Amino acid sequence: MFEFLKAKTANYTIPEEQIMPVYKSYRLKALFSVFFGYLFYYIVRNNFALSTPYLMQELDLSKTQIGLLSSCMLIAYGISKGVMSSLADKASPKIYMATGLILCAIINVGLGFSFAFWMFAIFVICNGICQGMGVGPSFITIANWFPRRERGIAGAIWNISHNVGGGIVAPIIGCSLALLGTEHWKLACYIVPAILAVFAAFVVLGFGKNSPVQEGLPELKDIVGEDAIVTKKTQHAPENMSAWQIFCTYVLKNKNAWYVSFVDVFVYMIRFGVISWLPIYLLHEKGFSKGEMSVAFLFFEWAAIPSTLFAGYLTDKLFKGRRMPLAIISMLLIFVCLVGYWQSDSLVMVTISAACVGCLIYVPQFLASVQTMEIVPSFAVGSAVGLRGFCSYIFGASLGTALFGIFVDRLGWDAGFYLLMGAVILCIVFCILSHFGALELERNSQKTSSNSAK
Repeated sequence: MFEFLKAKTANYTIPEEQIMPVYKSYRLKALFSVFFGYLFYYIVRNNFALSTPYLMQELDLSKTQIGLLSSCMLIAYGISKGVMSSLADKASPKIYMATGLILCAIINVGLGFSFAFWMFAIFVICNGICQGMGVGPSFITIANWFPRRERGIAGAIWNISHNVGGGIVAPIIGCSLALLGTEHWKLACYIVPAILAVFAAFVVLGFGKNSPVQEGLPELKDIVGEDAIVTKKTQHAPENMSAWQIFCTYVLKNKNAWYVSFVDVFVYMIRFGVISWLPIYLLHEKGFSKGEMSVAFLFFEWAAIPSTLFAGYLTDKLFKGRRMPLAIISMLLIFVCLVGYWQSDSLVMVTISAACVGCLIYVPQFLASVQTMEIVPSFAVGSAVGLRGFCSYIFGASLGTALFGIFVDRLGWDAGFYLLMGAVILCIVFCILSHFGALELERNSQKTSSNSAK
């Protein structure tokens, strides 16, 4: 780990009478920093997809070559999400996240000056690797500053950053193209997002926070009361352990980390199975026009914002911090909506069904991410996020795109939907296992607290 990435502990202590006001102020700034920062990670990731029509024209690339470039970024990102998130456990979250943004910006500048297929391939792989530096610090920050009873809402707010980022990247590039002209498409598609990412990195550095202790405050449990579900004896970070040792000890051997990772695998399989094939399915099978398909696609993405926020509120207030019951309910509803999306011939019903799938699919994805923060000690959150991220992209996204395509090609669209139905059922199974695993941790934590009180 580079020295400049490591967190430094403040050489001062916040006076007791100022602890609560300072804590409340710092945690809002911390949440804002990861929301804003991760939003711009999407700006310098999804901009590549919007540049592909110009890239195809300038370099005379085939659709296969464009698909290869996109796959390179996806695979690199999936691997990096596992490795980089684990390394984040030993770093300052704000410096780590800002460094990743700046590296992504530099890589986008490189894309702006590329002129050959092999150059674009190298840069998109590098971009995928550096993109992995955004997720781990986000979850670590939320785990550091928000107790279990508030992580649903805090996690939901952070989670919609990728919906916002994915939604505004097109207007940003559209405005840039309008101002600069299509002949300067590289400037509009790569350089402008890179400049914005550097600006976002400085915002993260300015507003971001390390752990409460490193900011001169007491530990979170001493500020808000102990409510973690992992046992107390695992709460203090072992300074002599490397990121790899933390990963092996607290994540790789943790059955609950595997349960929640497989929840994400099947969620991503359904998500990518629908969104990746939605344009082709609606245009070729349902007879939608391009305009009608675009409306359905927009509803699929943006319907997730209110549902995610509402789900975060429900799990905190109604389900008392238990995440999986609502995830199970969402998956059951997704099963019904997939049938409507598949079987209905009504334009309105197909659009509504697609929107409902989009509205619901991000709920278990987000709840799995919050559950991840609660099944490992706070110093191992990045490692757990890394395992989940690696599994979701390398296995889940691949199954939803490649395997779904193979099924459709060889057996027809019905076979593809049967595959997604099977994914829903398996996701529910792992949600149940994850829920019982969390209940077991709760019981162990209560026993530990009772023994300590005696």
